[in-house]
Amino acid sequence: MPKLCPKVILEGTRLTHKTEIAFALNEHPEFVGVRRYRYHSPIISGEWCGFTNTPWGRGLINFNRDETERALETYRTWLRLFELMPYYSWIVDRFHLSTQRFQAAQGNPLDFDWLEQRLAGLGFHLVVCTRRPETFEAARAERLKVSGNPAQYDDLTPFLAEQDDFRAAARDSRLPTLELDISDRTPQQAAGAIAAWMATTGGLYAPASAASE
Repeated sequence: MPKLCPKVILEGTRLTHKTEIAFALNEHPEFVGVRRYRYHSPIISGEWCGFTNTPWGRGLINFNRDETERALETYRTWLRLFELMPYYSWIVDRFHLSTQRFQAAQGNPLDFDWLEQRLAGLGFHLVVCTRRPETFEAARAERLKVSGNPAQYDDLTPFLAEQDDFRAAARDSRLPTLELDISDRTPQQAAGAIAAWMATTGGLYAPASAASE
């Protein structure tokens, strides 16, 4: 059988289960094959706050304007790693659309067309996770049971605007794109829907153009 090496970016506002879906994808037999034991998860995230030595500090999404070149260099580094390992499965929990949306709101617009062009050549797919507006309250209640930073969920209004921003950005993306309503889906069901969609696009396998130069 051909080697499974899907590459997917999960985007969306908070409370859309992106991280839970990432872990579910990493164990879904249609996405990564049947596993007899648990592998290290090939999951990365633009939300890692690696620029500052504080919890919930700055990172690849919420960096200061004077850190823009540092952030872009980080993106170039991730991209080069993807290109050097084109026959590996990559699951990305928030990436360039999150950065683009946040930085535009700070008056620092960024053009990631160069990034998307190369991601597309590697076979990356984009999934925008959404939920119906009336379901955010229940999702917040569940999240508050485990959140270490509950204040970020005090006001749900910005989440609705962010959701529309992600939809608009996805419409302009070069990548094959799925908008996935997770309102009535468990993370496992969402992972199954993503795997089924990528099976129809050929996205579970590396494209012929994926070989590193």
